[in-house]
Amino acid sequence: QVQLVESGGGLVQAGGSLRLSCAASGIIFSIDVMGWYRQVPGKQRELVASITSTGSTNYADSVKGRFTISRDNAKNTMYLQMNDLKPEDTAVYYCNRRRYYSRSDYSEDWGQGTQVTVSS
Repeated sequence: QVQLVESGGGLVQAGGSLRLSCAASGIIFSIDVMGWYRQVPGKQRELVASITSTGSTNYADSVKGRFTISRDNAKNTMYLQMNDLKPEDTAVYYCNRRRYYSRSDYSEDWGQGTQVTVSS
């Protein structure tokens, strides 16, 4: 059974930093594409950053230069270091895992989410 457990969310002032963690179990973590998504009420969930099994990363334009995604395959854990946080980063952040079978065929799982609130 796949489990993705996020931690590290909280309340921070604008300009501050947080580090999110996603601990995975029940999967072969090292071969999966991992990602962080976020969602605010009334809006679609959006990709924040993703990282492949080989460490290639992709970021939303809104977080480039401020957020860093990383993974530790030995610990089955993914991280999101968030610096220079802005009020518009306030959202529930979700951990995502994808197993690709082909370019367009994949299965995925989600964590329960962790709230990040940035005050101005």
